[in-house]
Amino acid sequence: MKQSKRDTSLSEKDALQDLLDQEKLLMNYYSIALIEGSCKPFRKEILKNYTAHAETQFQVFEQMLSRGYYKVQPANKMMLDENAEKFSKVQKQIAAN
Repeated sequence: MKQSKRDTSLSEKDALQDLLDQEKLLMNYYSIALIEGSCKPFRKEILKNYTAHAETQFQVFEQMLSRGYYKVQPANKMMLDENAEKFSKVQKQIAAN
């Protein structure tokens, strides 16, 4: 059975989700390249690209949020306090070593 273009098109939501996923993946790759980079010009270029993709990722996220495609649940105070305590413990452990 032959598929038409209409049958294979992504919805707006799926297209934005795909773009968001790709931007996140690119940011992961740039992060690894930045960590592994050994010369300043290379690291500078990678950081510039990372920053640009971080901005694009956030713009896509904002578009998804404004269209109701991405749900964000605000953290409650108890959740924030628990995570702050965990972070504080890790900081103390690192400082002790």
